[in-house]
Amino acid sequence: MKTFSAKPAEVEKKWVIIDAENAVVGRLAAIVARRLRGKHLPIFTPHVDCGDNVIIINADRIVLTGRKRQDKTYYWHTGHIGGIKQRTARQILEGKFPERVVEKAVQRMMPEGPLARRQLKNLRVYAGSEHPHEAQQPEKIDISAMSAKNVRTA
Repeated sequence: MKTFSAKPAEVEKKWVIIDAENAVVGRLAAIVARRLRGKHLPIFTPHVDCGDNVIIINADRIVLTGRKRQDKTYYWHTGHIGGIKQRTARQILEGKFPERVVEKAVQRMMPEGPLARRQLKNLRVYAGSEHPHEAQQPEKIDISAMSAKNVRTA
């Protein structure tokens, strides 16, 4: 018996939508990264982009457990000497682009490399409940039905 290896032309990409309201960030990111890579499919092939297109709505209403909202720090460097900058998760969520917390969490769940960068382009994150992808007829995924730990109510 030969090992099956999917070819890029054979892959059918679906569109899925996930509502991130009251979702725990790490658990949401793990589910989304698995979908983006295609590991939920029986035809998963590590070197082929066989994952789905994922839309996340209500990214501004995610939940960080424990004290992560105040204590979790995101760092970046400007490229200049002494140019290290930082922001807490609370500052980002209350700022102009709250969806970046979810984007970074998913990015850090993916492996590094050119294939993962291409797969991350299949992720669309929106802070509100509106999105411009109705024409794709995305299938809704209920992450709270998967496990009670995926969603927290304050």
